[in-house]
Amino acid sequence: MRFQQIRHSIVAGVAAGLATGALAAAQSGPAQPAAAAKSGPPPTVTVTMVSSQMLDRPMMLPGDLSAFQDVEIRARVAGFVEAIGVDRGSAVKKGQLLARLAAPELTAQRVESEAKVQGALSQRVEAEAKLAADESTYQHLKTAAATPGVVAGNDVEVALKAVDADRARVESARQNEKAQQQVARSTRDIETYLRIVAPFDGVVTDRNVHEGSLVGPGTPALLRVQEVSHLRLVVAVPEDAVAEIARGQTITFTVPAFPGEKFSGKIARSSRALDPRTRTMPVELDVVNTDGKLSPGMFANVAWTMHRARPSLFVPPSAIATTTERTFVVRVRNGETEWVDVKRGAAMGPLVEVFGSLSAGDQVAVRGTDELRAGTRVVVKLAAPAK
Repeated sequence: MRFQQIRHSIVAGVAAGLATGALAAAQSGPAQPAAAAKSGPPPTVTVTMVSSQMLDRPMMLPGDLSAFQDVEIRARVAGFVEAIGVDRGSAVKKGQLLARLAAPELTAQRVESEAKVQGALSQRVEAEAKLAADESTYQHLKTAAATPGVVAGNDVEVALKAVDADRARVESARQNEKAQQQVARSTRDIETYLRIVAPFDGVVTDRNVHEGSLVGPGTPALLRVQEVSHLRLVVAVPEDAVAEIARGQTITFTVPAFPGEKFSGKIARSSRALDPRTRTMPVELDVVNTDGKLSPGMFANVAWTMHRARPSLFVPPSAIATTTERTFVVRVRNGETEWVDVKRGAAMGPLVEVFGSLSAGDQVAVRGTDELRAGTRVVVKLAAPAK
């Protein structure tokens, strides 16, 4: 009885094993069609051609107009405003008298210095006269000393020493006279500061004093003169547009004060250094303003055009894929995809400039994505040309 139970258990186990194997075989059978499905026809990818074009991208940049020359005129000596002949808005010419100051102390200094010059002159003349007399005496004594016993030798030596002393006094008097003359010239030069003249042709844009005002080196500016017939237009050019700045190039701009009217200026100079805060380079344009329409301080909208010296490569913005690790386009070559690292440049219309190992005419996927892995076999479909 015991033997029969054991035999029945063995038979049941074998049957169960056969059933499990049959079930596994039944489950593995449908997997073959799925694998066949994965190795089916390759996906279709819409591609576009990489184009080569000259970058010509217009953009509007802000600018500020300023006077070509701008000077605050201050008093160089202390004094009172005796007369002032200009006011805000007055047009002036270079060298024109703007104001006249009065400084009695300076006048007294000049009179005193001139008197000292006369005193020094008298001292020199007196010393030269004494030198001439002592030299004459010395020559007579020297001649007489040639006859023995007529003149003592000591008298000749004393006369010679007197001549040497006179020569020293004459030289000292001459040096003193020169010093006094220098002081007198300095005083007269300082007196010229009492006449305040225009440093260049321009317009008086500010006036802060009136007749009778006490002014000096430490007081605020008397006047402000600006050259407005010739202006500077300062434009902050972005870093990616500074490579092709051409001196002498004509640039147009507008100002809010005259809507619809265009003005122009020529590129004259640049700072040749970028502002690290804004990554822009200040560029100056010279603007002729003989009619006086424009004014310093006006805001300008500058029509700047970005150029490149050589043609650049362009693709649609959608073709550029960006991940946390790289920026690339998916190029299709011989029916197989590959990732090409690129750097994004300037946008021009519906395209964007790219830099990388690409050539004009390369086919890249219109939609760049990291889902389209490198090395994938694809069918190419050329995108319709952009309208």
